[in-house]
Amino acid sequence: MQTISHIRKEYSLKALNEKDVAAHPIDQFSLWWDEAMQSEILEVNAMTLATTDADGMPEARTVLVKAFDKNGFVFFTNYNSAKSQQLEDNAKCCLLFFWKELERQVRINGTATKISTTESIEYFNSRPDGSKIGAWASPQSLVVAGKAWLEETYDYYKERFKHGEIPKPPHWGGFRVQPAKIEFWQGRPSRLHDRIQYTLQENGAWKIERLAP
Repeated sequence: MQTISHIRKEYSLKALNEKDVAAHPIDQFSLWWDEAMQSEILEVNAMTLATTDADGMPEARTVLVKAFDKNGFVFFTNYNSAKSQQLEDNAKCCLLFFWKELERQVRINGTATKISTTESIEYFNSRPDGSKIGAWASPQSLVVAGKAWLEETYDYYKERFKHGEIPKPPHWGGFRVQPAKIEFWQGRPSRLHDRIQYTLQENGAWKIERLAP
């Protein structure tokens, strides 16, 4: 049986060079996003969100990006959840996309702010009814009595909203992470990986640099 210390993979699919990347990191992300979409990667929009708690302890979990543009990356959650409370206390956070099929990852450091209620309602209305009811039923991150309690609470809201539209809960909505630094990582042979970093300057321009692997 192969031991953990001997697990290795040689990366060789593609390369990433400073002269070939876009001037703006979101344009570069869009190029990689399109390739990831065409590759039919499972859960292509899954990203790790890292925050810190009141004691400075890092916490990370997987969320789904639902939109991105030059203003930032948007995800949705319960505003009473642990991650939301942590972002309220310290809006600085990190996002990480890992597309193993393309031997790529993108790391984004930035600041999270709540999006408008209008934007949150627009997205909420596009969700399946089951997800809408789930947003009402789950007191996310809190300790609950058990699975049966959750199922009973779900059934309660399902019955409550069975005759009409399901409104967005007041405690549910989106965050937009506005990037200050974005790193594009492309796996390469012999662990000489390509790492291109974009850093936002005070004048609004992006500085592009290569990092050692």
